Amino acid sequence: MAELAVYKNENRDEKKYIVFNISKENYGIDISSVNSIIEMPQITNVPRSPEYYRGIINLRGEIIPVISLRRKMSLEDDTFTSSSRIIITDIEDDKQVGLIVDEVKEVVAIPDEEIKEPSPFLKGSDSLIKGVGQKDDDLISVFNLDVLV
Repeated sequence: MAELAVYKNENRDEKKYIVFNISKENYGIDISSVNSIIEMPQITNVPRSPEYYRGIINLRGEIIPVISLRRKMSLEDDTFTSSSRIIITDIEDDKQVGLIVDEVKEVVAIPDEEIKEPSPFLKGSDSLIKGVGQKDDDLISVFNLDVLV
């Protein structure tokens, strides 16, 4: 007699996130907002720009502003290493912005229901973190790109 296998078909909404490190902490960005990830190019300084803007880069003929996530989060200044990367993200109206990170780790899928709201102390319309997910034993703080830029 043949055995009957029953598979549970869970139709969970899940998104994929690019996971990266800043100051040894894990953060994530929805992969649908990521255009590309590049090694550190020469960054041109822009006078009189906000403190967290590192400058601009020329990527394939497009001028893209670059933000230091460390400066935006009031952490110690960037120290560039061979692992440092810029994540090029798509924002409104076909505009792009680069985000400097210490290291890109992996792509993970996290079901929507497993993304928890941040602490009430971090919550608010201007919070950089819109939720916290978990992969294995690691917590991943998910950035709110709308507030970031």
